[in-house]
Amino acid sequence: MAVYTEVSFEELEVFLADYDIGEPLSFKGIAEGVENSNYFLQSERGAFILTLYEKRVCGGDLPFFLGLLEHLAARGIVCPVPVRSKQGAPSAILNRRPAALLTFLNGVSLRRPEARHCAAAGAALAALHEAGKDFALARPNALGADSWRELAAACAPRAHEVQSDLGALIESEAAELAAHWPRQLPSGVIHADLFPDNVLFMNEQVSGLIDFYFACNDAYAYDLAVMLNAWCFEPDGAFNLTKGKALADAYRRRRALSDAEIAALPFLARGAALRFLLTRLYDWLNPDPSALVRPKDPRDYAKRLRFHRKVASAAEYGL
Repeated sequence: MAVYTEVSFEELEVFLADYDIGEPLSFKGIAEGVENSNYFLQSERGAFILTLYEKRVCGGDLPFFLGLLEHLAARGIVCPVPVRSKQGAPSAILNRRPAALLTFLNGVSLRRPEARHCAAAGAALAALHEAGKDFALARPNALGADSWRELAAACAPRAHEVQSDLGALIESEAAELAAHWPRQLPSGVIHADLFPDNVLFMNEQVSGLIDFYFACNDAYAYDLAVMLNAWCFEPDGAFNLTKGKALADAYRRRRALSDAEIAALPFLARGAALRFLLTRLYDWLNPDPSALVRPKDPRDYAKRLRFHRKVASAAEYGL
């Protein structure tokens, strides 16, 4: 989350006239993340998040994103839910940007999750996958395997500015993954970005899942691979096998993995590492001067990608 588009209090009041949430009491920008403009709103009837969609979020995708939130919430997944306007619309336009008012979730994200938190998050991911199986809409993964060659071509020529051998790593990996990417795995709605900052905890339990704006249809096991990358590496770059096993075991207790999914996991983990390496590298090389936060260092994911390239089987992740 971040703030790219400013919203004055006067503009907010005009916008909220279409909503039945009472008078606004406080309103402030949230200076986190890199994708959308987000504001915390306290009104007479509760707390909300106002999101203006920027950059990689296309307004045409909002029916999928917002519909998915309503669908998951109806099936017991604790996530933000769009507040519909008095006319029943889940989104609107504010300052020339698509915008939505969403319910606020209590809880905190963890900067250094432990194995028990990894287990709780893994179980939450499996529950999300099960709950999304009958969602009627579909959205291809815009940052999936088919996009990596183009992203690599955009980033590789300047990658040496970040790390001397990074361009060669990106080009070789993008080519190999494109040639051998597994295409026939069980698939459905995935989160695609369930990092620790997108999982809220209260009293050691998951209290909510947030930031569904990369959600799409893709392989379930790829979503698990994203989490292995995001949750199970230590600050020094070492993979924590205890965390990997806790996450994977908890996931499998809620949704069984097929033999094909397990066999493909090292390759999927390489793909997930490349995806975040590429998007972080692109943002690092092309910073937005209006953003309130610095782009994330892509070298963390270069190190993780090099680790995955040496993994022979999913046993090395704790499966």
